[in-house]
Amino acid sequence: MQQQISVITLGVVDLARARRFYADGFGWTPVFESDEIVFFQMNGLMLGLWLQPGLEADMQRSGLSRPGAYALAHNVGAQAEVQPLVDRLAGAGGTVLRQADAPPHGGFRGYVADPDDHAWEIAWNPAWPIDAEGRVTFGV
Repeated sequence: MQQQISVITLGVVDLARARRFYADGFGWTPVFESDEIVFFQMNGLMLGLWLQPGLEADMQRSGLSRPGAYALAHNVGAQAEVQPLVDRLAGAGGTVLRQADAPPHGGFRGYVADPDDHAWEIAWNPAWPIDAEGRVTFGV
């Protein structure tokens, strides 16, 4: 079976607030919007923001008010880009979880939670090149 992720959908409480975080913070442009959901075309997958009650109904699963133990990541091309993006996301309604610093395994990273507490790692890893389309590849 092909290894791929097609769509990541995040449950949100306030769609306008969540849209503002992703559009103003990351600078991403929605490709579809309705009263319940916003989609962003990513490099090879879609990111959806769906009002939590609608997502819960679609999944037939309640209690999505707390995110799981995971972090999404947005890699950047240079170490100097990490902290400014962390700051920009905080200015767009995010909460800084960890200021940018160098982890023991190398690179540079910081963490920001979106307005619905979904954690994002903003990272630079010199061993993971990013191509012109924004795709990250595992390199050593």
